[in-house]
Order: sequence, then C-alpha cells, then structure tokens
Amino acid sequence: MRRNKQLGWSDVTPKSQWMNRRHLMVGTAAALIASPGLLRAEAAPSIYSTDEEPNTFEDLSTYNNFYEFGTGKEDPAYYASALTTDPWSIVIDGLVDKPGTYDLADVIKDQPIEERIYRFRCVEAWSAVVPWQGFELSGLLNRVGVQPGAKYVYFETLVRPEEMPGQQSTFIEWPYREGLRLDEAMNPLTILATGLYGEDMPNQNGAPIRLVVPWKYGFKSIKSIVRISLVAEQPQTTWNMLQPSEYGFYSNVNPTVDHPRWSQASERRIGSGLFGGRIDTLMFNGYEEQVASLYAGQDLAKDF
Repeated sequence: MRRNKQLGWSDVTPKSQWMNRRHLMVGTAAALIASPGLLRAEAAPSIYSTDEEPNTFEDLSTYNNFYEFGTGKEDPAYYASALTTDPWSIVIDGLVDKPGTYDLADVIKDQPIEERIYRFRCVEAWSAVVPWQGFELSGLLNRVGVQPGAKYVYFETLVRPEEMPGQQSTFIEWPYREGLRLDEAMNPLTILATGLYGEDMPNQNGAPIRLVVPWKYGFKSIKSIVRISLVAEQPQTTWNMLQPSEYGFYSNVNPTVDHPRWSQASERRIGSGLFGGRIDTLMFNGYEEQVASLYAGQDLAKDF
C-alpha cells in the first residue's frame, strides 16, 4: 500500500505565485521571527543563484536520501515528523578560538540569510534545482576564529535512534560524518541552510540546519548538524569509510569519473518521470568557474 504524503507547501501555494513573490524580495536578511523554533528570514536573492527553474516543493520534500530515517526515498518524508528540532544546539570545537556548545539561535545570529537557488546532483545520477535559504559557512567559521593549524572542517549528524529509526540499523557506523578541506568550507558557495522554498527546513531535508556544497555530490551536504570541528588531519567521512573505492573524500561532481557501478556522464532531473529525458552532467555541477582553482595541480581521477 502506498504511503500517504503529507501536505507540502506546493499543495497550498502554486509555484508560479511563489516565483513572483521571490522576485519581490529586496534588501538584506530581516530579523529572525521571535520564536526560537522558527528559522525563517526574509532572504535577499543571491548573485550565486542559477537562473534555472526550481523543482517543486513536493519534488524536493518527498524524494530524499536521509538514511537516518531509512533507505527508501519516501522513508524520510514518512518518518521524519517524529524528529524534535527545538531546542537544538551545535558543538563547535577543535582548532577554534571560541569553542563551545552553541544554541542554534546563536549560530545563526547576525548571519546574513540569502536565497540560494543551486543545482543539486546526487551520486545516484539524479538531480534537482533547489531554492535554499541560508548563510555562508565562512561567516560562522570567521566568528568562532579558525586557528592556523586547522586544515579541515568535520561535521556530525544527530544520533537519536528513538526518533530516527534508520539508526537502528548497523550498516552505517553512526553518527553520519562528513568533512571538507578548509578552503572548500570557506568558499562563498558553501552554505549552512536553514530553509527551503521560503519555509523552515523540512525535517526530511535536514532540519533544522544542514550543509550545502553545490559542486559536490549530495551526500557531502550533511543534514541535522550537531557538531562542527576544525581539525588538522583529513577526517573520516561516512561513505568513504563504507566503500572507499566508490566514494572518495572530495566527491566533486565529475562526469569524466564514473562510479564503479554506473556512469556519471548524465543525470535525470527529479520530477521528470521515471523515463524522463536525461541531461549532460556538468563539471563541478556547473560551478567550475567558481571552484576549479581549488583543485589546481590535483589529479581529479585520483582525488575523486
């Protein structure tokens, strides 16, 4: 029996109306709504946004990889409503000047919230165009003070198996872990997202705060973050731990380097149907101009 989908934003607001409102947004980010559980802000459009049309809210909120809730694409939307996201805190530690456990409101405080419409590419060869709301990770790192010995940024996801039933499986060593090189983390394209389609981040998409790195495959964009650590050595990351021959640390979108079990040269945009037309995959997911210099001199077939 097919599971009933919860009503999404697209069920009450036609996308054409939302797109019209999007173009009326002006100015810098407004103050956060007073309730600590609401992370919405009126977001200024970003110069980094693609002009491609976003997928619908329904596309983006009902077809997800979030193994903490199960391995099926519909599992996160079905189970994630049980996740408690308020209160929420993030440990920031390691090689920083101001380590501590920060309430989410303190993490977001004074960060300019922007709308970022990014291409999003999954390693499984499906893709989307997503209207995120968030702020540059570099702003937070600069605020806590990155010490000279820091070379990488390490992230962890929440572990709460009573609310995240996928964590009752042992095929992943929880918590979910990810990492970036420091220069990747400081790139202006790298954001911490707190919203989607002008609303608070849905639980199934990584509420209340997640990483978005648009030139890398989607599994690098860790969800429901509870720890950010600045470290000197390359950290362990979940998929690289599970299968290093298939999932490298860098995980940049690269159509010339196939996954061992399928081609990465093309992709299917979600919402186009099971047999929808495929499109060519772009180097660095179309962000080559902004990020190719980060990898000058590297062999991207080796550092995949």
